[in-house]
Amino acid sequence: MDYTIRKVGIEDYDALFELWNNTPESRRALNPVDDSREGIGRYLKRNPDTCFAAEKDGRIIGVILAGHDGRRGLIHHMCVHPDHRRLGIAGHLVSLAEEALKKEGIQKVFGLVFKDNDPANAFWESRGYSLRTNLNYRNKSLNEKIPAGE
Repeated sequence: MDYTIRKVGIEDYDALFELWNNTPESRRALNPVDDSREGIGRYLKRNPDTCFAAEKDGRIIGVILAGHDGRRGLIHHMCVHPDHRRLGIAGHLVSLAEEALKKEGIQKVFGLVFKDNDPANAFWESRGYSLRTNLNYRNKSLNEKIPAGE
């Protein structure tokens, strides 16, 4: 393993934003409010022990933001830089996030993946995340700056 793992802090925001913008899959999941410095700051304040970064040579090469509402865990923005994929980093980050969520009493976790992101869907399937076909995911934007989505 030629990288280190550590918890994410708001001081990492610029590096995270750069990482997310390195891949079209991650870039399209961003919105200008929740993924702003302030939005990520709120998220990290609520979830200080469940978000991790993989770092190599002082540069963040992978990140997972995971949190919960006290009942269910949710994985947000799991991303590994394209130059560092298929090395086990994503699996390592997921395992750490799952263990951190368990320590906080969370028994079930879910994540959202774009339907057309075949590599990501295959990854999550390989990690034991089943596809729920009996639910509809619905959302509503409470801020005109955030698109409702497709």
